[in-house]
Amino acid sequence: MDLKNKNRLRIENCIGTIIDVHKTISAENDNQDYLKQFEELNRAIEKLDMGLVCEGDIMMVEQATNALLKEFKGIFKTGEIGPVYIEQKN
Repeated sequence: MDLKNKNRLRIENCIGTIIDVHKTISAENDNQDYLKQFEELNRAIEKLDMGLVCEGDIMMVEQATNALLKEFKGIFKTGEIGPVYIEQKN
């Protein structure tokens, strides 16, 4: 796999994780507007010219995803909302 495809995969994984977390939380809150926006973002990534994306850009997306997940950590620790994935992904 070339570098451009690896970078696209890294970004898609971040967005996919956010979508999966949102779906889990949305079952409780039923807020579909955010989900639609993330799904649109996911489709836009498919059209993104990865030649214009640098490692720093990808790291910012990954750091933002990690920060968001950290914010949700407390919600999932309480056990009020079930796990996002049944099995560990990586």
